[in-house]
Amino acid sequence: MRTLMTGDEALARGAYEAGVAFASAYPGTPSTEILENITGYKDIISEWASNEKVAMEAAAGASLAGARSLASMKHVGVNVAADPLFTFSYTGVNAGMVLISADEPGQHSSQNEQDNRWYAVSAKLPMLEPSDSQECLDMMKAAYDLSEEYDTPVLMRITTRVAHSKSPVSCGERAAVPVRPYVKNVAKYVTVPSLAVKMRVKVEERMGRLKAFSEKTPLNYIEKVSRADTVRDGSRIGVIASGMAYYYAKEVLGDGASYLKLGFTNPLPDALLDEFYTLVDKVYIIEEHDPYLEQWVKSRGYSCIGKDIIPPYGELTPDVLRKAILGGELEGPAYDRSVIIPRPPALCAGCPHRGLFYELAKRKNTVIAGDIGCYTLGFADPYNAMDFVVCMGASFSSGHGAQRVFTASGSENRVVGIMGDSTFFHTGINSLIEVLYNNSKTICIILDNRITGMTGHQENPGTGKNAAGDAAPEIDIESVVKALGAKNVASVNPNDLKAVRKALDDAYSKDGPSVIITRWPCVLKRLSAADKAEFGADVFTQKYGVDGEKCIACKMCVKAGCPALSCVSEKIKENSGKMKIIIDQGMCAGCGVCAQICPKQAIMPS
Repeated sequence: MRTLMTGDEALARGAYEAGVAFASAYPGTPSTEILENITGYKDIISEWASNEKVAMEAAAGASLAGARSLASMKHVGVNVAADPLFTFSYTGVNAGMVLISADEPGQHSSQNEQDNRWYAVSAKLPMLEPSDSQECLDMMKAAYDLSEEYDTPVLMRITTRVAHSKSPVSCGERAAVPVRPYVKNVAKYVTVPSLAVKMRVKVEERMGRLKAFSEKTPLNYIEKVSRADTVRDGSRIGVIASGMAYYYAKEVLGDGASYLKLGFTNPLPDALLDEFYTLVDKVYIIEEHDPYLEQWVKSRGYSCIGKDIIPPYGELTPDVLRKAILGGELEGPAYDRSVIIPRPPALCAGCPHRGLFYELAKRKNTVIAGDIGCYTLGFADPYNAMDFVVCMGASFSSGHGAQRVFTASGSENRVVGIMGDSTFFHTGINSLIEVLYNNSKTICIILDNRITGMTGHQENPGTGKNAAGDAAPEIDIESVVKALGAKNVASVNPNDLKAVRKALDDAYSKDGPSVIITRWPCVLKRLSAADKAEFGADVFTQKYGVDGEKCIACKMCVKAGCPALSCVSEKIKENSGKMKIIIDQGMCAGCGVCAQICPKQAIMPS
């Protein structure tokens, strides 16, 4: 069967064909669709984990029990999973195990850029880098054979364009891979220091054998072009690249260069590099992010052109590469860039976070610690209700550190930490324990919109469903918070501004920790029967309109930041006009926040 697939879809298909029996992940762009597609293969147990660390641990446990397994995550997720990853490299596997790291050059949906190829080097793991969807499928199958032959977890590193670009894929059948028997082996799997020092020796021996593999594997090959290239000076041009950068180079230089195409990138093939340099005069190292390949080439004593002309950050595209190497870009349609209006992301109409941010923005002497999710948009106009963001699950603990300093220095600043429900289950529980254990004055707000919103509505431990959409135990956030020892706890409807104000007033009045839980479903969520029973069967069906006679166009309602609201000019007479507020009925979700803000009661249910 031949079909079009994204890289993420092909990775899922490759896992299926490789006989994978267990998969665990935490959603994060650009890796989310890997597990979402795996859930369609009923031969694979697929689960959303509460965070990347436990996804890695669960996959490791499945491997030790004898089943081929995988964990997938975005690049920053590997930071969370690094603890079990490094140790699992020491123990090795029983059945094959693959960790997929989806890096994101350009930071389209991330708080940083990082090059996770270094994780393979540091953790001493073999690494594969597919360039297109077919390679995603094929390399997944090769990775499991490699994992079992060399007794090691394998790192599969992709980037955004590999994950989300579609290309033709030839699919095969699922391999019949039986579960391997579990045999107790303390010397292999128990990492107490006296045993781990022996594992360390085996890791180095394994890397030596993998080095030899890198020289002979067809995943690394030379693509020789006979004619001399005339891109600059008639020299024989060579390109060394891996991943999507290989296709960028092919698009820009075509058959004007020879290529050392690397699909197996740790350890790297020294002898193959030596051979390549006998064929070319001038070599370009084309890679996104860090000079990983460039450092290797230079360590072998070869000259090359790399990050001295190719940017070390941002997303590499053919246009970026063409400008760097050829000094120009392809001509496109002429247009006036100055007339393009920027469209920054905004909270959706009816977003349950809006009421909280509207009220919180009015508080004086408040420093707000943010977190990772849709609600991070609270930093922007019109709310300006976020001061710093560190990483996932850090808002309460980083807020606590700031609050301690403010209190000790006599500052009147009060710190408010904000995180979503999925983030709370990810690493926010530990963060809240830090606040409660140290009796911090930090106000902790959990935005429970009943789903993992930012990455496309994946289930989490608080939604009552698992990755396959089947019923699952629902972990109640308020019960967890109280079980941790929180005394001052309030749950409110964030669309009820009066209730939000009261909860904030109560929290600000306390000299110890307070927790506020805002509970209302994401406006884009497909509501369950339980949701409708709790929030009302008509949730999201109400619309609001503006009474033109009462409205004075004071624009107070616009300060709620709802994209359904706009202030426009209405021509009343010739050469005269009047401003008026309108509500887009196609966007209005009936949250009623604007109606509560209006000083003239001009906004009413329509």
